[in-house]
Amino acid sequence: MSDESAPAPAEQWFDTPELRGQLVTLEGLRAEHGADLSTGATQATVQFLARGGPEENTAPAWAAYVERLNALPHRVNFAVRSRASGRVVGRISYSEVNVSDRWVEVGTMLLPAAQGTGVNTDAKLLVLERAFGVLGVNRVQFKVDALNERSLRAMRRLGATEEGVLRAYQVRPDGRARDSVMFSVLRDEWPAVREGLRARLDGWAAAGWT
Repeated sequence: MSDESAPAPAEQWFDTPELRGQLVTLEGLRAEHGADLSTGATQATVQFLARGGPEENTAPAWAAYVERLNALPHRVNFAVRSRASGRVVGRISYSEVNVSDRWVEVGTMLLPAAQGTGVNTDAKLLVLERAFGVLGVNRVQFKVDALNERSLRAMRRLGATEEGVLRAYQVRPDGRARDSVMFSVLRDEWPAVREGLRARLDGWAAAGWT
């Protein structure tokens, strides 16, 4: 773990090490993961993503979409692999990395089969632990489509602070001007958020959810 008084070296912020949790393993997102993603995706999987999704629900289209995400600057993408099934069930990203100001933004996309399970909790815990404990961020932020009720409920359960609405902040590929609700967790808030995530994860694991 890095010294909390200083951030990790800049190049380390863009690494994609394997991160192992109780229910999931995170690994660098690659084109080959498109096969699993296309198998489990529905239209609902991508309807709230700011950048939209693949052009069609096929393995090649998902692979091309992954390559586009990986080509974006200041972004780090992880595949979310279920440890129970061995399949990739989504992705979680540092969708924006700001080394100089010591913050990252986290964005998540999960397939329907992984929603309402412990997968989201475990994946969020892993990327937040890396952000605060390894990279040395002062802030993690999240932007959620104002129409995405499921994700809004998840962020409020997380214990993040709801900071307000960025009105007409992003224009989606379908032309809709998306209002984004901003949430954040600061360094001094992280211990309480971490304990809440660990308690919820223990509950999911005890119930046998993956």
